[in-house]
Amino acid sequence: MTATPTPLPVVLIHGWPVTERHWRDLLPLLDKAGFEAVPITLPGLGVVSEQSQSLRKADLARWLSDELDRRGITRCALIGHDWGATVAALLAAERGSAVTALIVEEEILPGINVELFAPGVDCYPTWHGPFNRVPGLAEQLVPGREPAYYGAFLEQSAGPAGLEAHTMRAYIDAYSAPGVLEAALGYYRSRSEDIRDARALATNPVLTPVLAIGGRFAMGAAVADGMRGVAADVTRFIAEKSGHYPLEQEPELVGGAVVQFLHQHNPPTAAP
Repeated sequence: MTATPTPLPVVLIHGWPVTERHWRDLLPLLDKAGFEAVPITLPGLGVVSEQSQSLRKADLARWLSDELDRRGITRCALIGHDWGATVAALLAAERGSAVTALIVEEEILPGINVELFAPGVDCYPTWHGPFNRVPGLAEQLVPGREPAYYGAFLEQSAGPAGLEAHTMRAYIDAYSAPGVLEAALGYYRSRSEDIRDARALATNPVLTPVLAIGGRFAMGAAVADGMRGVAADVTRFIAEKSGHYPLEQEPELVGGAVVQFLHQHNPPTAAP
């Protein structure tokens, strides 16, 4: 009797200011390809985090590791977007060969200095980081103006292709809920610690194969350039029509590249 293959869990970790909706087009592709999609929302990203929760990315990687242990996931692939990719990279470095593939979508790890090229450098906004890091500023100015604040970032960062109007509305609504603004600001205010942790990967690099996905109208080739400083095996993929959200803006093309990379680095295994 032939054993039934065990689907590999693929853990999906979104960033700011989006929700699990970011994965809506990827989920059926993963299912069809025989993988088990496991979307996980990090504390504070579209939801209120516990008051005592540290939002230092290394601490979030440990939180995620504990969450995977709780779910009985010992071997998996990781896909992270934006802040979710920084957490995924730190977790991949910690778990080693237990992470079979790491896919980084539109993220440059804190403190990893690489150059953005045109047209991305002219499209991707740079105002939100400094604004979010100033203690008390966003708390005073954003409440009641969430559509303008989040809408401006989402519109600018998406580039010419944009995002669907109902998706924009869903993201703005999620981050307009009471307590969510304050919960998410901590992601920006742990910068000095995050820089130290990310730069430490230069001496303890990620050995897991990495697919670095950049949108041409956002971070582009800088995603792969940045990961090459902290990972040993990096493959670059540029989504030519996308901004900061390639898996939403070119779902078939980018999703197909993701599935191909997962298959390449995850040969089927049989259940015992």
